[in-house]
Formats: sequence, structure tokens, C-alpha cells
Amino acid sequence: MEAEQTLTVAERMRAGFETLTRAERQLADAMLANYPLLGLDSITAVAAASGVSTPTVVRMARKLGFAGFPEMQAALRGELEATISGPIAKHDRVKDRWARAAPDTHILNRFAGQVEENLRRTLRQLSPATFDAVAALLSDRGRGVHIVGGRITRTLADYFFTHMQMIRAGVTLICANAGSWPHYLLDMRPGDVLVVFDVRRYQQEMLRLAGMARDRGAVVVLFTDQWGSPVARHAEHAFHVRIEAPSAWDSSVVTLFVVEALIAAVQDADWQETRSRMKLLDELFDRTRLFRKFV
Repeated sequence: MEAEQTLTVAERMRAGFETLTRAERQLADAMLANYPLLGLDSITAVAAASGVSTPTVVRMARKLGFAGFPEMQAALRGELEATISGPIAKHDRVKDRWARAAPDTHILNRFAGQVEENLRRTLRQLSPATFDAVAALLSDRGRGVHIVGGRITRTLADYFFTHMQMIRAGVTLICANAGSWPHYLLDMRPGDVLVVFDVRRYQQEMLRLAGMARDRGAVVVLFTDQWGSPVARHAEHAFHVRIEAPSAWDSSVVTLFVVEALIAAVQDADWQETRSRMKLLDELFDRTRLFRKFV
């Protein structure tokens, strides 16, 4: 199986977390908190930073399916290369892989097949408890909700905001200009929710925003990819979504699937209030005559 189709080291750690010993869990937590950089250091440095022994590092690597620490480290190096690849390098790599795997398949079928695989693999990794916890946070009318996306993902943030703002009050879309973010942080209260969209190539300013929001008592929810944005170190909850596609660009289909499922869950959490809000919105649209009605 091709490298990009296998589980990442982080996915292996999360999937097998319950099978690890206490020391191995401590190691996994440390590596996930500084992923993948900690794992790229020497085995003695990894052990020291995690507060475990070097044999523990070796044992966990083997439990995760690697021959040893060097093989796990090689996998991490490959992941790091994948996360910093630009569209041109990604296109050349993906085109070569798909040409060998399915040379005569139409792009529609290739794309559909990869999206289906992304969905299956994401759902296998996605915890229903995490989903329910995030839905409960977003449904709590006592919490403000702040949503931000990056250069590509801000369209997802905008889509999420548009629906959330129709469902409940207290929802803010943070603009793309990082220079204005202190103004948004000023209005974040303890217990508010910051929803961050950040996929490869991760944006450094997102990490700073998430850290400052957490310092102000906000709960950070992250939508990211299978490798994981550095924002994860500040996130209470994270959705790691598969984004591979036979394209120079990553796919947002499965991320949108999770977003729409959350919208449905929040909408139903207090339908009567949501219904009243949407009814009033329709009345306001009628007054503006923005949409044509057929009677």
C-alpha cells in the first residue's frame, strides 16, 4: 500500500492508545503534543522529553507496527515532507501514483474512489464521543462561538458560520486579516468556543491565535488533516479528516461532511429556538424581497 494510504503515526497512536502501558501513553501524549517534531529527535532526546526510558520508546514503536524507532522516525519524516509540499510537488507525486494505480480510470471515478476512501478512514478514526462533546459546546447558547479559517479553509469557515449564525446567536466569523485578530480576542470570554480550520501547509498565525484564545479561557476545536496542525496542542477537541485527492489540491469533501453533521446536531439540540430564529430570518428576507417567492 502506498505511504499516503497508510495510517499516520499519530493515527496509529490514537487508535491503539488503550492498548499502551502507562509509560507508553505518557510517551504518546508527549509526541502528539509536539507532533511530529519531537519524534524526529534522537531516541534519547525523545525519551528524556517524555519522561520515559529509551526501551519504552522502542516498545511503543513496535506496538504501533514498526520494526523499531528508526522505522517510525522515517515514517514521521515522510509525513513532515507531505505536510509542507506545495501544490506543484503534490500534483507530480499524486499524478505518478495514480498513473500507476489506475492509468485508464476517468478522473470522476478516481476522485470519487478517493473521497469514499477518505470518508471510510475518517469515520473509523472519528470518535462519536468527541463529536457529541463538540456538538454540546456549540449548542450551549451561553457560550460565544468564534470561527476562523486559513487561506484555503476560510471558505469552510464561512460556510460553517453562515449556518451556525442562522441557528443561534453569538456566532462570529473572524476575518482573514491576522492584524485585526486582537480585536476578536478582546471579546472572547472564558468558556467561549474557537473553531479553527487548518490543514497542510499549516499557517503559523493560527497557532498563535489558538494559544492566545486558550489563554483567555476559550475552548479550541480544530478541524485538520490526518497529519495534524500544530494547533492541536492547544485544542480541547480535534477532528482529523482525510484530505487526499488525485489533484494538486487537497479535498474538503469529508471535512464538509463532518461540518454538516455538526450543523444538523446543533440544529436539533434545541429545535424550537432554532425554528423561531429561522422563521424570523425568513420574515426579514421577505421584507427585503431578496428572494423571489412562487405562490
